[in-house]
Amino acid sequence: MTLLTHTQLPHLFHRGKVRDTYDLGHGYLLMVATDRISAFDVVLPTGVPDKGVILCHLSAFWFRLTAHLLPNHLVALATEPAARPVLREAGFDPLPPDVAARAMVVKKAQRADVECIARGYLAGSAWAEYQRSGTINGERAPRGLLEGSKLPDVLFTPTTKAEAGHDEPLTIAQMEAMVGTELTQTLREKTIQVYRFAEEEAARRGIIIADTKMEFGLLDGQVILIDELLTPDSSRFWDASGYAPGRSQPNFDKQFVRDWLIQSGWDREPPAPALPDEIVAKTQERYLEAYNRLTGRADIP
Repeated sequence: MTLLTHTQLPHLFHRGKVRDTYDLGHGYLLMVATDRISAFDVVLPTGVPDKGVILCHLSAFWFRLTAHLLPNHLVALATEPAARPVLREAGFDPLPPDVAARAMVVKKAQRADVECIARGYLAGSAWAEYQRSGTINGERAPRGLLEGSKLPDVLFTPTTKAEAGHDEPLTIAQMEAMVGTELTQTLREKTIQVYRFAEEEAARRGIIIADTKMEFGLLDGQVILIDELLTPDSSRFWDASGYAPGRSQPNFDKQFVRDWLIQSGWDREPPAPALPDEIVAKTQERYLEAYNRLTGRADIP
């Protein structure tokens, strides 16, 4: 196990909550998934060993599996031969082994500054809103739903993408004002299409994808998937064998961390408390179980 929460390479392009991205030139980026973990839009002071390795490889798995639905930004994992010419040209070859294990070479795209969320089940902030007002993303929802209930149809609930602080819900009208009507419709359709495909794939492996967040960009006028895809950081993965509406579900994501933070009494504002060793270990176990189940691989290559 290794822990990498910070990288320091030349040509930093962007440092996000979890990913450090570097400009390789010629329209390519190096995206490094660190072992940082965030909750409630705050980066925690404690990292989770090998978490970035899992995120990187699971994203690559899904990018390749969904490429027939729409293109994405993945060129190659940094450890794959196809990445070597780009890395060598940029002076990034060889990469430190701990960085290479968590990195992928991707195409540089113009990011759409919204987070696109598909919800198939009632959980998280949607459940909290439903309890308050009987709505989901401001729209009236059926009565009598329980925590974890399967929704009658997949919902598209976009949010802002905040560089600092909390993401805020967006109505469709607000999103249209930000990115335009045509792009809003395209992102909605693609988000739901990818979610439905992944939901079916995961169900065959005993996992329910309750909801997931996607990001998109434009490259040569074409909409593509970017950032990460269908990871435990960006999705709620539930164990199908223990699924029962009306309670918190057995999961393979960071809900375990969220639950501990809530029980700790933290007010969800920085600074966040450090995670105990037991929570870190159990979170790592859950992330690895999600990877193993979804990919069918016993370990990360």
